[in-house]
Amino acid sequence: MTQTRLYFTTGKIESVSIFAALEAAFEEEGLPIAVLEVDEDKDIHEVSLYADGDVDAVETRLNDILAGLSLSKPIEREALPDIDWVAHSLEELKPVRAGRFFVHGAHDRRKRHSGEIAIEIEAGLAFGTGHHGTTAGCLEMLERVVRREHPRNALDLGTGSAVLAIAVAKLAHIPVLATDIDPVAVRVAAANARLNHVKALVETVTAPGFHHPVFGKRAPFDLIVAN
Repeated sequence: MTQTRLYFTTGKIESVSIFAALEAAFEEEGLPIAVLEVDEDKDIHEVSLYADGDVDAVETRLNDILAGLSLSKPIEREALPDIDWVAHSLEELKPVRAGRFFVHGAHDRRKRHSGEIAIEIEAGLAFGTGHHGTTAGCLEMLERVVRREHPRNALDLGTGSAVLAIAVAKLAHIPVLATDIDPVAVRVAAANARLNHVKALVETVTAPGFHHPVFGKRAPFDLIVAN
């Protein structure tokens, strides 16, 4: 849904009282309110209220609140573009190479090279795009551990986006239990496992602790990754 920004300019002292009044008035609706310093020397501050739905009704209430503060401000409108900010931010992320692994978003599929283990990740609301140093370090270490230990049953504890679980499944071709306390992360992890064609090997489970029966069912593990 397209969002509309209602905004006007005022002085610093007025902006403080206006912000407090708007915050109290629109608390139930949870409408975002912001104050931006435009020009310190000229004491110009911009107050913005972000609304969707019946914008006319919101503007009427805004005018009533300003009148109650003995203020009269010309209110302007700006229609904001409907942007998927998660997808937009991911487009700015560059792919990560860690050992033989190539972690990338959909926008970088063309950069995959033969011989690499490509992992396509769209993190969404879950942690883990491979850009954090610890994730890249885990990926590099996985190659050494798998080559030396030849694991048969793996656990990815706190899987997030499932980047490590997918890496294990693709590298070792073994079953991986991927757990997280966050159900949103688990949904993202399952989607990423399907996207990378390892859903048959990666089981994703929301598990708040080791008391969850899935651990006893799937144990023992000879490879555990946690990041």
